[in-house]
Amino acid sequence: MNITDFKAGQLEERYQYRAFLPERVCHEWIVADPELSELVGRADRALGELNAFAQLIPDIDFFIRMYVAKEATQSSRIEGTQTNIEDAFKDADDLNPEERDDWSEVQNYINAINFAIDALEELPLSNRLLRQTHEILLTGVRGESKQPGAFRTSQNWIGC
Repeated sequence: MNITDFKAGQLEERYQYRAFLPERVCHEWIVADPELSELVGRADRALGELNAFAQLIPDIDFFIRMYVAKEATQSSRIEGTQTNIEDAFKDADDLNPEERDDWSEVQNYINAINFAIDALEELPLSNRLLRQTHEILLTGVRGESKQPGAFRTSQNWIGC
């Protein structure tokens, strides 16, 4: 499929609202636009540079753990958690009881990311991997009753 012909999806009229239905993205892509080809080339070179810099870091696993913790605390804020990166490395016993729920959500986020990274050694990026990661993310925290490990079958509402 020529990437310039791709449409992200379409709006469909429903009962009293419109729903966005995304298009599938599993296509073999043809990039005929020279500007886009140049951007892809620049992105590829930047990834090469990043890989070269990664060779200079003395403990890449430590660096990745720090980055995952930072991502987990910042992304969890979208859901209203108040855990900071320092708290993410504490044990639950070292926190005030009222901070433990937010801490648990961040820990699940960290565990889910680490699981997904490790699982990619054996599994392709797939629905199965996404569902298993989602299940880890929601285990024992707010949202655990919202079908962990399952795709949503009802409309997702944003706003009123």
